[in-house]
Amino acid sequence: MPYKTPVSVLVVIHTPALDVLLLERARHPGFWQSVTGSQEDDETLSATARREVLEETGIDAAAAEIIDWQKTNRYEIFAEWRHRYAPGVTENTEHVFSLCLPEPLPVTIAPDEHLAWRWLPWREAAAACFSWSNRDAILELPQRFGVGIMEPPRRTT
Repeated sequence: MPYKTPVSVLVVIHTPALDVLLLERARHPGFWQSVTGSQEDDETLSATARREVLEETGIDAAAAEIIDWQKTNRYEIFAEWRHRYAPGVTENTEHVFSLCLPEPLPVTIAPDEHLAWRWLPWREAAAACFSWSNRDAILELPQRFGVGIMEPPRRTT
């Protein structure tokens, strides 16, 4: 089996109201994340994002606008996953994308990768993520898309 490329995508799937889709990792129950995956062969990063969205959720993003945030994160690969990479590779470069769907949709997860899925409001989704880069991307949604920043006023009696 060939080694994985230490270049990946993070795709935050959300609605205009900033409800965010999260997937629970099969190998780590309780670890929630957005769509992620490694670049394969000579595919573009956008092609990687579309492929991963389809593989992990069943959503065909071919006609949808996946937005490249032109943002990268660099992080250390967890020791338990380093065997997938060439000897000596310890860091990954992650490229951030987003996909806005008109409303929360049911998804078809890849059972070998995920146990469950759920849509959450952006703040709850960010708090549920185990990955700092995923959390930070979700927290950036309101600035990027101009919604959800203000809480509704609280009623006092």
